[in-house]
Amino acid sequence: MPTLWLSDGQKFGVAFCSGGFFFLVFGLILFFDRALLAMGNILFLVGITLLLGPARTFAFFARRNKWRGSAAFWAGILLILVRWTLVGFLVELYGMFILFGEFFKTIAGFAYNIPVVGPYLAKALQAAGDKAGANDRAHKDLPV
Repeated sequence: MPTLWLSDGQKFGVAFCSGGFFFLVFGLILFFDRALLAMGNILFLVGITLLLGPARTFAFFARRNKWRGSAAFWAGILLILVRWTLVGFLVELYGMFILFGEFFKTIAGFAYNIPVVGPYLAKALQAAGDKAGANDRAHKDLPV
């Protein structure tokens, strides 16, 4: 099976991000279980660091035009750790929307090719990307 362009450290990063996603989903299914949400956050952050590297991860979270998203993301993690899980998750979700919202336009390009619902889904993802602050030059300052 071809491995594409990922190094071994990046493969571990993908595994950690996937594990973090599954822990977050299970934490939601179990009515905002604090331990699962905290573990999902930790695994997600470790995975992003392994996937991008420490310098690029810091550059991603420290972008000047995304300071609100970074602050909300970190505040959400802190609120989850101090047992305000519902409020913390909502604040963290807002931060993730602001931080990763530019990616919605990329997904919209692929979603357009889905039969029947593709054009509608692509239009919704385009609108979400616009609301998150994506514009024509938004991808020029990304560290990846």
